[in-house]
Amino acid sequence: MIQKKPVRKPAKKTAARPAPRAGKAASANSMKKRSTSEKGESPSKLIDARIKELNDWRGKTLSRARALIKKADPAVVEEWKWGIPVWSHDGIICTGETYKNHVKLTFAKGAALKDPHRLFNSSLEGNVRRAIDLHEGNKVDERAFKALIHEAVVLNISSTAARR
Repeated sequence: MIQKKPVRKPAKKTAARPAPRAGKAASANSMKKRSTSEKGESPSKLIDARIKELNDWRGKTLSRARALIKKADPAVVEEWKWGIPVWSHDGIICTGETYKNHVKLTFAKGAALKDPHRLFNSSLEGNVRRAIDLHEGNKVDERAFKALIHEAVVLNISSTAARR
């Protein structure tokens, strides 16, 4: 008779992840986990915390983009989804993702927007989204960026009105 060996399940790892080292930016994943544990924290405060955590050119770039978005559309709604900042007005305008080498502003309906100043430089092959990748030292044409935000809002409003 053949005896079967008992199957041992691997032990579950329960050790917590180490906190980011001083001077290092926290990843979007750590902010996501943090946001879900801080019940009631406003999206604006989470975005503030993200900018502060970055503590480098990416935080400044994200902060500047945020200010321009708010200038272009004073009625913009700040949200925190998928562990990243999201700006909406009758639908998503754009998201603000941060990576090691760039800040990415992804426009939800970017392919439908006119971009005469060619701000979009990423995700150009998609049928829906378009993005602007900002690297350290990049300057944004503020007037063109605000016009793009305004156009995204107009598109969202017209899409919402068409569904009614």
